[in-house]
Amino acid sequence: MTSPTLSASKNGDFDPRKFLATIGEGRKVVCFSSKQTVFTQGDAADAVFYIQEGKVRLTVVSKIGKEATLGILNKGEFFGEGSLAGQSLRMGSATAMTDCEVLRIDKKAMMRALHREHAFSDLFVAYLLARNIRYEEDLVDQLFNSSEKRLARLLLLLAHFGKEGVPETVIPKISQETLAEMIGTTRSRVSFFMNRFRKLGFLDYGESGLQVHSSLLSVVLHD
Repeated sequence: MTSPTLSASKNGDFDPRKFLATIGEGRKVVCFSSKQTVFTQGDAADAVFYIQEGKVRLTVVSKIGKEATLGILNKGEFFGEGSLAGQSLRMGSATAMTDCEVLRIDKKAMMRALHREHAFSDLFVAYLLARNIRYEEDLVDQLFNSSEKRLARLLLLLAHFGKEGVPETVIPKISQETLAEMIGTTRSRVSFFMNRFRKLGFLDYGESGLQVHSSLLSVVLHD
């Protein structure tokens, strides 16, 4: 699952990053290197995080030790917002996929900011609603589409096709195990489909990561 980013253009000249910089006490910028843990499942849920640079992976581990990837978040996205709804402990873990710069906002500071600035509050609510819609779309995708279509849709989402601005097209290195976790299939099936997509010219492997072409849309649109 990937999520929509907060966009200043949708709400006039309001810039959430600039506004968050004015909060003062209760906020701090924290840098994480690739693969470093931001928080772990079971930690105290006492803050919200805003990604200023980089990508973050959200995961959860079951009681029997099985790990699942819930989503990959990008610059301009929040995570850890469950703390605002009374969540006392983290239900999952967050790990930096790349070198990241993250703004950590204490729960009380975030609540004050939401009450103080209506433009920010409106933008944050719209962001959460859009994320909820994406969860619903992911559920429908999981219930009705083949694993091949689910993989194609995930790759397109990771490359930001269909979002505002120019698609990134190049996805930083991500393991086939992670892709399999995100679409609910096996690594061997992901490997099979990835090889097929590459042979059909839908994607390429490069030193900087996986390059996704718009032609991959044909897999999602094909009945």
